Amino acid sequence: MRRFDLAAAGSFLEGARLAAQPGTMLKAGGVDLIDLLKEHLAEPGHVVSIRKVAGAAEVREDGDAIVIGACATLATVARHEGLLARAHAIAEAAGEAASPQIRNQATAAGNLLQRPRCWYFRKEEIVCRKKGGPECLALDGENRYHAIFGNRVCAIVHPSNLAPALMLFDARLRTVAPDGKRRELALADLFLTPEKDVSREHALATGEVIESIVVPPRDGGAQSAFVEMREKQAFDWPLVAAAVRLATDGRVVTDARIVLGAVAPVPLRREAAEKALVGKALTEESARDAAKAAFADATPLSQNAYKIAAGTTILARAILAAGGQR
Repeated sequence: MRRFDLAAAGSFLEGARLAAQPGTMLKAGGVDLIDLLKEHLAEPGHVVSIRKVAGAAEVREDGDAIVIGACATLATVARHEGLLARAHAIAEAAGEAASPQIRNQATAAGNLLQRPRCWYFRKEEIVCRKKGGPECLALDGENRYHAIFGNRVCAIVHPSNLAPALMLFDARLRTVAPDGKRRELALADLFLTPEKDVSREHALATGEVIESIVVPPRDGGAQSAFVEMREKQAFDWPLVAAAVRLATDGRVVTDARIVLGAVAPVPLRREAAEKALVGKALTEESARDAAKAAFADATPLSQNAYKIAAGTTILARAILAAGGQR
């Protein structure tokens, strides 16, 4: 690990201005940054912490919306009463991530912006396509944990637990740039597919800092759930994850939102599965049919076709859980 200077920003704007300087990286919880430093994938001369910015670690209610500070820990998100009551999948996703120790250190914004865990990318001496090489080595290599959608340019999967759950509720990001300009963008617009830019995973500009994540109010009393499958129950990333929000009239589904995680380079909304549910009575059969529709166009690699069967089961469970049948 290269030596670096550490500074604490007094505001998000100060953090943005410092982060825009060459050789500088931003730190919130620092969980992924430490890994990148140890793996020599990042070697900044300066690191700027935004952890102590006033209010950055809070989750608060703003009218009917819920505002998650960029530096709010996953543990804080998981136990927030407003999220548990009105956006349960978000709290559930935060509470399922990693381990208790990590959840008390890792932050909401950091969870969204963490780099992929592909072993070819993480291996210092390997130059894969994401690091400027000529090819994605996972396509014909060891790919059992890799993408089954959108995997022809680069087969990474997005590692965030929070992202699929936040996308259920049309969450938005508030950011600040080094010149002081602030903007708000849909969370779904944060993520970049490899076709757009194989070298990075998000659309933030240089130095642009996430200040908060806004979960807007929703009408209709929709319920939600998050279900994931891991290889081991202790600290691990999901093999497949499913976030579901449903509104029902009696047993009939009137509205549905389905987002998958750990199966594509970005969190993946499945509109075909949503359409398969709406207007149907919620049963094990209709949940299974919708789950099959979600994976109908998957393009698995040589070692990860199991994700289709596993994902179908996980999604069906999430649909039933969101409908109160688990």
